[in-house]
Amino acid sequence: MRSTRDEHLPKEMEYLRRSVGSPVYEVAKRTPLTYAENLSRRLGCTIYLKREDLQPTFSFKIRGAFAAVHARVQQGNCAHVMAASAGNHAQGVAVAARKLGLKATIVMPRTTPSIKVNAVRRLGAEVKLLGDSYDEAQGIARQQAGEIGATFIHPFDDPDVIAGQGTIALEVLSQCPETPQAVFIPVGGGGLVSGMAAVIKAMHPQTRVIGVEPVEAACMEAALKAGEPVTLESVGIFADGAAVRRVGDTSFALAQGLVDDIITVESDDICAAVRDTFEDTRALAEPAGALALAGLKAWLAQRSAETRPVKGPLVAINSGANVNFNRMGHVVERAIIGRGEEALIAVTIPEEPGSFLRFLNTMDAPPITEFNYRYRDAHEAQVFVGLQVEGWTMEPEATQDRLRRNGYAVQDLSHNDMARLHLRHMVGGALPSSVTEQVYRFEFPERPGALLEFLKTLAGRFNISLFHYRNHGAAYGRVLCGFMVEHGRQEEFNEFLNATGYKWIDETENPAYRQFLAAPEEVRKASGQ
Repeated sequence: MRSTRDEHLPKEMEYLRRSVGSPVYEVAKRTPLTYAENLSRRLGCTIYLKREDLQPTFSFKIRGAFAAVHARVQQGNCAHVMAASAGNHAQGVAVAARKLGLKATIVMPRTTPSIKVNAVRRLGAEVKLLGDSYDEAQGIARQQAGEIGATFIHPFDDPDVIAGQGTIALEVLSQCPETPQAVFIPVGGGGLVSGMAAVIKAMHPQTRVIGVEPVEAACMEAALKAGEPVTLESVGIFADGAAVRRVGDTSFALAQGLVDDIITVESDDICAAVRDTFEDTRALAEPAGALALAGLKAWLAQRSAETRPVKGPLVAINSGANVNFNRMGHVVERAIIGRGEEALIAVTIPEEPGSFLRFLNTMDAPPITEFNYRYRDAHEAQVFVGLQVEGWTMEPEATQDRLRRNGYAVQDLSHNDMARLHLRHMVGGALPSSVTEQVYRFEFPERPGALLEFLKTLAGRFNISLFHYRNHGAAYGRVLCGFMVEHGRQEEFNEFLNATGYKWIDETENPAYRQFLAAPEEVRKASGQ
């Protein structure tokens, strides 16, 4: 039977007792506490990652879900359980139902990543995709549970769920070689942070408990400021596992007195933490799974700015790894921003043969990650350049100052979201109708200085009208290049191409080029108009 609260015990002691007796290990693992060697060395302190991504469902949620379903079965008259979830709680409920011989129905938002939807179905639960957010799905699930007599299992606002999540804290405190100075915990509806906070404060009151939320879904921060749970008007769903508009009443009541601080982080910070996790563990955390580490890094940056020392180990909870592979491209791109590894600049250079090479020689810059250019008029050229920052002694600002001293007009686009998200993919457009060009793709082994070597090979003999290069970390660099070849020089141009020594492909008749990049009259000729 579900235990009742002993009113003489402080609430943290009550939840400690419940966590110690929780049945979660019938389905859950005791996950490792991994020393993050790279992060610790880079940030100058001792950092551990609690690997809840290694649970059978790749998320901590299996603990609380099983604890709650098990408690309902012990109470009797529970044959059908129902839940609303963006994915991880759903898998936990499905596992619990299968283990205990129950029927399970899960309502999931239509925006749920397919990897989570498919995982729940494989575990034997019925899935209904309803609503555009967790809150809409929860309202539907509660209503349908009442109509069919199913038992609704809340993902966070439930004492048994909270006690189940508290078992993570028991493991952390037993695994950490020293008492942690601070434990960083992701916050969605508050079940994890409140359960862990209760156990930590009962056993080691001096350890700081710090919750971490996305800026776009900071419902616990809003509740603590208001002194009561409040409903956010809207939430961002990038970290879908933490995209909750309102914390639970029970979890808030616990967190209010036990959580020391709440930190909010941007999506770029989360992406950087996904990469940090991978570099130390080779595991891909989902965005909500990397929340705690993003908060840990923000906390360290604040303490460093205030010259406050770190006196003990820091622990971040890697809460899950249920991420769609097709989201990783976005995560990788934004992680570069989150870690401040790339600077973007726009530069105006003279439109004349050899200007590319002079420009690059003037920069004396960090390695180039991107180089985009399109001919627009006979006098000036606009170049979009990405520069690698990490591991380079010269700051991007010094490169910009050097260019300005040499007469170039420079604009810093490093923090311009439109430039990062859209413009870098749109630099180009059609040529003026008076200009014709030939377009080729080239490949060269990707190594330091390879782009400069390539441009030196091309320099001077034929005017370049288009240039696109982006370093994606592949073994080969790939360039799309347009040349303005005067009438009568075609044979000379062919000899020039062969003499470069680079692999090339003629794309001048490519229909995509004809449609979007060729001069208007070239487009009309190609279409027979």
